[in-house]
Amino acid sequence: MGTTPHIELDAASPAAIDGRHIRALSFQAVRMEYLGEVAPRGEGRAALVVGGGRGLIAAGLARSGYRVTAVDPSPVATGHARAAHRRDGLAITDLVARAEELPFGDGEFDLVYGADTLEVTDRLDDVLAQTARVLAPGGTLVYDTVSRTPLSRLVYLGAFQAVPMTRIMPPGRYSADRLRPPAELAAALSRHGLHNRDVREFKPRNPLDLVRAVLARRAGRITDEEIPPLVDFVLSPAARPLVTYLGYAVKG
Repeated sequence: MGTTPHIELDAASPAAIDGRHIRALSFQAVRMEYLGEVAPRGEGRAALVVGGGRGLIAAGLARSGYRVTAVDPSPVATGHARAAHRRDGLAITDLVARAEELPFGDGEFDLVYGADTLEVTDRLDDVLAQTARVLAPGGTLVYDTVSRTPLSRLVYLGAFQAVPMTRIMPPGRYSADRLRPPAELAAALSRHGLHNRDVREFKPRNPLDLVRAVLARRAGRITDEEIPPLVDFVLSPAARPLVTYLGYAVKG
């Protein structure tokens, strides 16, 4: 009988199942595709990644010409990011900080990417107020998050968090009240002078491939890095996403 895998977010050990990093790897290509469509060109502009994790989005933005700073509440994840960026020769500033309390001056950034934040914070208005504060006038916020639908509850509250066979997150990581549909999020953005311009669903090309990849990773048959090509997330034009969605807003 196989042993139950150890689940730990931002894990120092590669043996642990880090669902946050699995998610970041799986989303990376579609996140970069969307940024290429809606974000201003890099060309030395200042970008901030909030919820930077192990540094994947920050690296993609740096390679696109941005001057990048990334913050994350996890010292372990930030350490992984610093090591990866040094190894790849990328001049990125990686800091330990919370989205609710950003340690920057007003209007410092032309672009903010909010990752792995909106669906886990209990202080959404504080996060959005801080985001709006550090964005320059006319600056762009790009984000991805999870809607609140029967299917998203099944996936995030059930499969990823509660069902023993497919669990990759610790209990309590997600809750129904922190999953927000696009209209609810757009209203919150507007309260802080951030005007939503787009919503785009993204999803695995074949949902069964996601299930197979999770089971294979939990069994130790594949590594984290082997998951993305197996799952293949794609953008969809649907403005009423069933599970995950990307969007962007402009300040002022």
